Amino acid sequence: MMKEPRLKLAECISVSKKKLDASSLTCLVIAHAGDGNFHTIILFDPSQEDQRHEAERLNNFMVYTALSMEGTCTGEHGVGTGKMKYLEKELGIESLRTMKRIKAVLDPNNIMNPGKLIPPHVCI
Repeated sequence: MMKEPRLKLAECISVSKKKLDASSLTCLVIAHAGDGNFHTIILFDPSQEDQRHEAERLNNFMVYTALSMEGTCTGEHGVGTGKMKYLEKELGIESLRTMKRIKAVLDPNNIMNPGKLIPPHVCI
């Protein structure tokens, strides 16, 4: 799921859809134009390495396209572990360090969603 400034949503969807349509995988785009985000469904067999790599390539393309248009790789859904690797590019290392410091104060024993949101390589 990507989120864009509404004025750039159509462009981001168009660019992404061209890339998805050129893929050998079955791909769908579903948009929530009112709040500026869209979802993609990429169907692949995870046991097939070539299909898995193609799905990852498409996802990376769409994330970096969204970020280049001042969008985000997330919208109404959380970051979780799937999008964590993109947060440094999107927010910057200092923002992530600040988030980690806040979490350390609020959750000193790291029992609330450990390993989620903030990449483990971020040091305070």
